[in-house]
Amino acid sequence: MAPRLARRLDVKPASLYSHVAGAEDLRTRVTLLALADLADRAADALAGRSGPEALRALADVHREYAATHPGRYDAARGRLDAASAAASAGPRLASLLRAALAGYRLGEPEETHAVRLVGSVVHGFVSLERAGGFDHSAPAAQESWERIVDSLDATLAGWGAS
Repeated sequence: MAPRLARRLDVKPASLYSHVAGAEDLRTRVTLLALADLADRAADALAGRSGPEALRALADVHREYAATHPGRYDAARGRLDAASAAASAGPRLASLLRAALAGYRLGEPEETHAVRLVGSVVHGFVSLERAGGFDHSAPAAQESWERIVDSLDATLAGWGAS
């Protein structure tokens, strides 16, 4: 990885190691950068929104980020050690999702289940879309996306009744 990156940056491989401790440190730093970037975008998208509007804004941010910054989106899902994870923007992203879900008044542990549901559905759709899974069939992926986010909203709105 280092020789290829060094060539791309037009520096000697040894020069890279004056800035990073190795490939794992570089991966960690890219993950931290991606998480911070995604959290900033999510915070901007959520400002002044609540309920279904907040849910859609947050879902759309993740989908748009994956489309416009696919490498960073993948990096944001990188595994971090406990200390790096705690110091990262990951907890901020989780808090933003919990804030988006506040209007559904789920309480714990239901809110945690809902966080996992939303994350799984959004990431699953984004992953399939990026892999071309929706390229050769109708209706358009955007139509499915809208239906899926609407379905998440309906599920979350009725969650307490189940």
